[in-house]
Amino acid sequence: MRTALSGLTTRGRSFLAAGIAAAVCALVLGQRDLLRVGFLLAALPLLAVLVVARTRHLVTSTRALDPGRVAAGHEAHVRLRVDNVSRIPTGLLMLEDHVPYVLGSRPRFVLDKIEPHGHRQVAYRVRSDLRGKFTVGPLRLRLADPFGMCELTRSFAARETLIVTPIVQPLPPVDLGGEWTGYGDGHARSLASSGEEDVVPREYRHGDDVRRVHWRSTARRGELMVRREEQSWQNQATLLLDTRTGAHRGDGPSSSFEWAVSTAASIGVHLCRRGYTTRMLGADGRLLAGAPEGIRVAPAETESFLLDALAVVDARHHASLVEAESALRQPGGEGMTVAILANLTEDDIRRLARARATGGRGLAIVLDTAAWDVTAVPGQLPHGVAANMLRQAGWRVLAASAATRLPELWRGAGRQGDAAPRMYGTPAAAAPRPEAAP
Repeated sequence: MRTALSGLTTRGRSFLAAGIAAAVCALVLGQRDLLRVGFLLAALPLLAVLVVARTRHLVTSTRALDPGRVAAGHEAHVRLRVDNVSRIPTGLLMLEDHVPYVLGSRPRFVLDKIEPHGHRQVAYRVRSDLRGKFTVGPLRLRLADPFGMCELTRSFAARETLIVTPIVQPLPPVDLGGEWTGYGDGHARSLASSGEEDVVPREYRHGDDVRRVHWRSTARRGELMVRREEQSWQNQATLLLDTRTGAHRGDGPSSSFEWAVSTAASIGVHLCRRGYTTRMLGADGRLLAGAPEGIRVAPAETESFLLDALAVVDARHHASLVEAESALRQPGGEGMTVAILANLTEDDIRRLARARATGGRGLAIVLDTAAWDVTAVPGQLPHGVAANMLRQAGWRVLAASAATRLPELWRGAGRQGDAAPRMYGTPAAAAPRPEAAP
């Protein structure tokens, strides 16, 4: 009741004060008619408080966000629905939805009274030029009685999350070399049909069918071995994003780091749509997106994971690519490697040379950060020198700057001038472990 009384407006407080004063004067002067007037003046705002307080708990709200994931610079639509589940009409309603500053100003709406069991719908648009994960809500609802005596506010707990992803540019199809034409069971090899001698067994795992136990290998190895009925060959790709704070220049959406993130998103989506099993690593060796070792995820699902991860990725303080080298040499590093790098040192290039998979193909996009900021950092090689050293280490290198158009740059990733194409797809069921580099 105290909360409800605190919602009295200036008009409501004036009526209540006038009613009390009239009642006191009536008692002192013995005027019964004045007492009736005092009761009427005091009862009107109190009645308004009771009606508005009851209505506040009989109004519900729902929110719909369409779509829940948008690229930076694109709009999303938010639809609000307010329902009156009481038997009496509401008074004037004022709505205010909470949105982060980067999505725009807070939307405000004024609604006339809602009939019993009726509803109203309003909509607005949000847009962000910055990638990220933003929370829309909660909705604040202010109710007022028809006489303007009382105003109460109610906050709803429901919130929605809007994911703003980096801008994804469509890339032209190029011959990357050594691709399998697809993935999954449609390209499986039935090993059991080749005869018992050609079966490639593996260790027994919990849940395997006992009928698949390969007794000859079990006797030879001294542990349960089962037949691998099929091996699905997949194109594999690893994206390495240089997330080191000291490697990038500029601030905000126009920084070299944001250019690298948008490039990683475009290449990752392009590879996923071409059937690659794609994973993405940071400069600190973290798995930013992709399936962990031993878990198969369809490329279409990987695309969503990759965009969600790039929406919130940030630069971190790391001096070198020590962890990245280790992650690239672990299982899952086979296949094609695409590295988006900036401001390399000699130590970084040596590590990238060792980390490059011997049976795969390495593509490095090296950013010339002088286009963002000419500030030099001790130990970092000039852009041209770093690119030449990477080429000598076996990487195909593409140079990029702030003015570079990614679709045109990607055309240089083709297999033109390469030697015989290499098969860098590996069996999804039993990928061989690369030997450790000296």
